Amino acid sequence: MPAIAFTAKNLSDTARHTTQCAIIPLASDGKLPGLGKLLDKTSTGLVKEAIKLGDFSGKEGQHQLLTLAGNPQRILLVGYGKPGSIDRKAIRSLCNTIYTALKPLNLKEATLHLNTVKLKAADRQWCLGFLARHITTANYRYQRTLSKPKKAAKLARLIVNVGNDIPVASANRALKTGKLVGEGVNSARELANLPGNICTPTYLASEARKLSRRSSKLSVSILDEKKMRELGMGALLSVSAGSQQEARLIVMNFKGGKAKDAPYVLVGKGITFDSGGISLKPGAKMDEMKFDMGGAASVFGTMQAVSELDLPINVIGIVAAAENMPSGTATKPGDVVTSMAGKTIEVLNTDAEGRLVLCDALTYARRFKPATVIDIATLTGACVVALGSHASALFTRDDALAQALLDAGEESHDRNWRMPLWDDYQRQINSNFADIANIGGPGGGSITAACFLSRFTEGLSWAHLDIAGSAWDSTPKGATGRPVAMLTQYLIDKTTAR
Repeated sequence: MPAIAFTAKNLSDTARHTTQCAIIPLASDGKLPGLGKLLDKTSTGLVKEAIKLGDFSGKEGQHQLLTLAGNPQRILLVGYGKPGSIDRKAIRSLCNTIYTALKPLNLKEATLHLNTVKLKAADRQWCLGFLARHITTANYRYQRTLSKPKKAAKLARLIVNVGNDIPVASANRALKTGKLVGEGVNSARELANLPGNICTPTYLASEARKLSRRSSKLSVSILDEKKMRELGMGALLSVSAGSQQEARLIVMNFKGGKAKDAPYVLVGKGITFDSGGISLKPGAKMDEMKFDMGGAASVFGTMQAVSELDLPINVIGIVAAAENMPSGTATKPGDVVTSMAGKTIEVLNTDAEGRLVLCDALTYARRFKPATVIDIATLTGACVVALGSHASALFTRDDALAQALLDAGEESHDRNWRMPLWDDYQRQINSNFADIANIGGPGGGSITAACFLSRFTEGLSWAHLDIAGSAWDSTPKGATGRPVAMLTQYLIDKTTAR
């Protein structure tokens, strides 16, 4: 679908500005700002009449369309509630109302007079970035396997009148950043939404190569099963053992910083379909296990955003891609496999496969001498029980890294919640027959999964994000693209902290 273009302007003479639709945010006090009065005059009093009749009160979430004969062709009134300087929650609501109102309209261009809204100085740039990101992601429609896909908004360009509130150059940078982050989110959603018969480990490898052609600073290397076997990745290979689809370890290397700068490494779980293996999942909702590569999808989306933004840092994205299927060659419960780190693992449940592919990918990440390592995975149903869909679970022993990720989550409104990673839980994954067991019993399932990964990350500044609850929705069914916005914000923060 065509992307919506965003342009910031300082429209001092709005009467001469031609637009198909002038969007005027208004508060619930019924007062018209100077621009509102001018447009009311242009509309021969229709704006005031709509307020007087009670058709439009300015309450949060309300919108009213007025059709005119001249310029502008339409006036769209959108409410944001209480008068005065609005907070970020109200900004998010306003952005959603704007898209909801624009979506059914048959127009290609509109002008949002954002300068009528009182914003705190610290929120002006944030508002523009969120606006562009929200409209970009709200306009996403899955199309790949539909003969008649759902329609998106026809809008091709949104002009944002910022007045004198913020320099136009700064406003355009914020809009560009928001749009590119939104496109990264959409790319992650598209990959995760694809069915497992299309999105295989080999397909993900081809998508990585395609992504690398968009930036001269992004290179890609692919490890096949032969190479992984040579490296001793027995844990990862144990997951793909029952499938006809071969596993792939995909490495995307963005060199935006200095050669000596340590890279930030993102590791994504890429189980392109998870049947549970021999420990077969229940049939109900098994189709949703195509989303089990949501962590990998978020790495792809973040790497796209980082390269398009051309951030001045080094970032490496590693995707451990495999399909988990039952067959005569599949790994069995009770089997013992040897990881790349040399640790032996008793596979008590083949449906706890994400940690098996991740532990080898995390071991492989050490060779890059990373500044930080963050793995992202739809890892445990226990995480969904604990946090639902609103927050991703954050596990780390590094307090500074935890705070940086929590701050990035708040800034992007793609939030995390820190979970315990205490040594008390470690004994649950001890084994009589191997160095470690791949499950730790029913209690604290998301924590013991993180404990498992922690045994492969000693000495690293490492965090684990369990996104089992946040990566997709079941009603309506579809991928969310999380936590691309948070990860990208974390990396942007690293560039500004220098």
